[in-house]
Amino acid sequence: CFGQLWCNHNCSGPSGTDTPKFKKVADDVKKVKTQPTNEELLTLYGLYKQVLVGDVNTERPTVDPTGKAKWDAWQSRKGMSKDDAMATYITEANGIISKYGM
Repeated sequence: CFGQLWCNHNCSGPSGTDTPKFKKVADDVKKVKTQPTNEELLTLYGLYKQVLVGDVNTERPTVDPTGKAKWDAWQSRKGMSKDDAMATYITEANGIISKYGM
């Protein structure tokens, strides 16, 4: 179950990282009428973690399939700047909002 991905979207980022536009779209995308696909959720998760933390800084989980998928999504953004990750997150989230409605 990837519905748990929303749970990790509730953390707040370091001061100055959450621009008003980023914060708004991160809040809005959680209000869509239909839950996005696992792939869409993982895309958002990887971008969100890249914005807040930067490159992955933990070991890949060995047992938890959801944890592995989330880690892989974040790892796939390795090297992406916070600004690029934020811009991509906003674009992806707005696409999901348009697709599923609020």
